[in-house]
Amino acid sequence: MMKPEHLERLAVAYTTAATAAGVAVLALAPVSEGKIVYTPTNKKIFPNHTVPFDLNHDGVNDFTLVDTAGSSGASAWGFLTVFPNRSQKNRIFGAPSAGFYRFAYAMPAGQHVGPRTKFPPGAEIMAESGFSGGRKVPSNSQCLGPWENVNNRYLGLKFAIKGATHYAWARLNVKCTGDAQVDGKLTGYAYETRPNTSITVGKTKGKDVVTLSPTLGHLAKGAAVRSKVE
Repeated sequence: MMKPEHLERLAVAYTTAATAAGVAVLALAPVSEGKIVYTPTNKKIFPNHTVPFDLNHDGVNDFTLVDTAGSSGASAWGFLTVFPNRSQKNRIFGAPSAGFYRFAYAMPAGQHVGPRTKFPPGAEIMAESGFSGGRKVPSNSQCLGPWENVNNRYLGLKFAIKGATHYAWARLNVKCTGDAQVDGKLTGYAYETRPNTSITVGKTKGKDVVTLSPTLGHLAKGAAVRSKVE
């Protein structure tokens, strides 16, 4: 569990990662698109809870959002992290390791995730909040990370379907609170059905988009759609 004494190292790591993020996102270039399967959702992310999500609704969770909070004496901390399903060698678009820490990029809509995107292995920190020396003391409190107080930003994702590589995104809102907690909401996710084909981040409309609803009836329909397009 990350404690307040790690915040200074986190700040240095984030500065390094943020610089890399600007270069990395600009380096992405669009390539041809296939069919996109989009699932709107509305899942709140609470402290000390996990929110897994299954991009292609095959019964296997592809990624898990983990919201952790803790305290010790006059100090407290909270952070939001995204973990890939390692058994499938799934990955998250983020900065290379900066010491102990690695950050997931908060992508704007319209960027592209695909074969030329670099995906480091392991979990990725999204946002960290903490304070020390007393509750809500501005001089001793911090909120750090690419996902610090953002709306409608996107995780760039890579995952496997039957051993083939597919690209995807997940849309979230994230907020650091004054009591050293990080709250979030997962509002949608999508994946490209053609292997090794880039996806436009945030695209939810168009003739190449199939929109699903996370209900059993629609999931069954989605399975039929997938069997046709994959």
